[in-house]
Amino acid sequence: MPRLSGLQRDVLSLYRACLRAARKKPADTRANFIEFARREFRANASIDRKNFAAIEFMLRKGQRQLEICSSPGIRNIVPR
Repeated sequence: MPRLSGLQRDVLSLYRACLRAARKKPADTRANFIEFARREFRANASIDRKNFAAIEFMLRKGQRQLEICSSPGIRNIVPR
């Protein structure tokens, strides 16, 4: 496997953090959180690798969403 760039590592780290956060949610809604994360990452997978500004923007947006979804008050999420 080729070495990953810094941004690629950041994206992968965010994805893993999303999956770890989903594991802390109630068992009956956990699948919704995982599906939401998968859909968001797949929807944005088409961003050009060289479009650093867009990737960094999406990383910041993802970090904010992760912070919100990780809060204990959020018990369910509706996948798009």
